Amino acid sequence: MSDQNEIGFKQVCKVSELPNGTGKRFIVDDREVAVFKMDDELFALYNVCPHQHFNFIYDGIIEKGCVICPIHGWRFELETGKNPDGGKGLESYPVKVVNDIICVKVPEIKRPW
Repeated sequence: MSDQNEIGFKQVCKVSELPNGTGKRFIVDDREVAVFKMDDELFALYNVCPHQHFNFIYDGIIEKGCVICPIHGWRFELETGKNPDGGKGLESYPVKVVNDIICVKVPEIKRPW
């Protein structure tokens, strides 16, 4: 498979390289992305917590459809990136699997120059 199977989607890893109930950190087009597998479903969120901007969301505990930031305990829904308590959430990105490869699509970063 090429690096881009469909416009904007980028390969991150094989499905078999992401065990159920875990997350992994990737850089996709200069953006921190956390990819999670829960009950064989895949989710991709921005990897930087809005609380104090730590990039460890991928290492959070997955519980009840949410990932819990391992630094200060903020919760984010895996499916939407929303904070169920109404605080700031995380960007959520489309994920698909092509030939056993997980692919993620992130929006283009708008640069001021």
